[in-house]
Amino acid sequence: MKPSSSGTSFRTSGEAQQTFKTWLNDAIKEVNEAQSASAKVTEKVARGEDIDLHDVMITAQKASISLQTTVEVRNKAIEAYQEIMRMQV
Repeated sequence: MKPSSSGTSFRTSGEAQQTFKTWLNDAIKEVNEAQSASAKVTEKVARGEDIDLHDVMITAQKASISLQTTVEVRNKAIEAYQEIMRMQV
């Protein structure tokens, strides 16, 4: 970040894009990891391994909620983009 004359910090457009890109990639990786963890514990139950059913359900619910949240964030981002595109300059 670069300080401005008033002592506050700001980012250039490129820096902001890179920060957002990094944040978005990390968030998507976390969702993917949650989905993978859910699939693994579900497979363990299907194979008859000794695993608590409530752990399986909790893992599945966490994965589901994280995916739903990601989809809603995507939908809001698309709506914001469409709104910006409708603005007249």
